[in-house]
Amino acid sequence: LAGEIGFPVMIKAAAGGGGRGIRIVDSIAELEQQFPLASAEALAAFGDGGLYLEKVIARARHVEVQIFGDGQNFVHFFERECSLQRRRQKVWEEAPAFMLPADMRERLCVSAVALAREVGYRGAGTVEYLYDDETGDFYFIEVNTRIQVEHPVTEMITGFDLVQEMVKVAGGAALSVAQRDIVASGHAIECRINAEDPFKAFQPSPGTIASLSVPEGEEIRFDTML
Repeated sequence: LAGEIGFPVMIKAAAGGGGRGIRIVDSIAELEQQFPLASAEALAAFGDGGLYLEKVIARARHVEVQIFGDGQNFVHFFERECSLQRRRQKVWEEAPAFMLPADMRERLCVSAVALAREVGYRGAGTVEYLYDDETGDFYFIEVNTRIQVEHPVTEMITGFDLVQEMVKVAGGAALSVAQRDIVASGHAIECRINAEDPFKAFQPSPGTIASLSVPEGEEIRFDTML
């Protein structure tokens, strides 16, 4: 299978998540060496040693489409780019993805809605893709069947309260909006702040917050657990 895909290929844990359980190999010999190690790592981390292979996209962009469905009607709220990552964790999200040509944006969004329609989707969801910057092709990754941390940038450019819509639809209500009513305007950026200790292999280290200065100004949004 790796030979059919063509090296390099990515070994991924079938039960993995959050970017964990991933290894890239460049040859059959490296695959034979890494496969049992990756399986053992996956079993220890996720309780499942199952693996699968995936094509490596050297110049990949992570683009995702926000979808909603009520089981009968399905819409998208355009896309976000989440390519800036650290340890395969998103740290910077933007909406819309300005690197996408208009026709590609349309194809991605239509594709995401078609997927939702095919399964009769109900609720908020995010269809995630890899976009090949070199060829212009895109590849399906997964669907996150929930609201995501980066949903505020979509709210900022569309003006819709996605959490409110999610709760209503989950309660059995029909979608309150049609596709023609959803228009993207402007540009929004979200940054995630991670407290880590650089002297201890960047392990999580929140410590004690002695003071906090919250950014303020027009069109600035600050979300916190407080």
